Amino acid sequence: QVQLVESGGGLVQAGNSLRLSCAASGRTFSSSAMGWFRQSPGKEREFVASISWGGSSTSYADSVKGRFTISRDNVKNTVSLQMNGLKPEDTAVYYCAGRKNGITSKWISEYAYWGQGTQVTVSS
Repeated sequence: QVQLVESGGGLVQAGNSLRLSCAASGRTFSSSAMGWFRQSPGKEREFVASISWGGSSTSYADSVKGRFTISRDNVKNTVSLQMNGLKPEDTAVYYCAGRKNGITSKWISEYAYWGQGTQVTVSS
């Protein structure tokens, strides 16, 4: 079992940066692939980024590729999302999620653990 708590959300102007963090508790974190998803009002939750158990493999949605970077620290049991060049369309609630295996995935159904979410608002 893995419990996830996100932090770092807030209100920023377009073009600025924000770093989200996700603190995980549970013995299986270091063997779990982790991901970030987001959901805007009236829209379905969508994939943002994923990282493998050891951090050697990452994947990104096309909409954030080159702007966002996912990373993890298996000693501190954290996963982070560095968001640069933010745009108003990045406004959403961002969720941290964990898989039961160590392989990256963009599919919501393949994630077993979810945090409560943190709001990111980008003003134009």
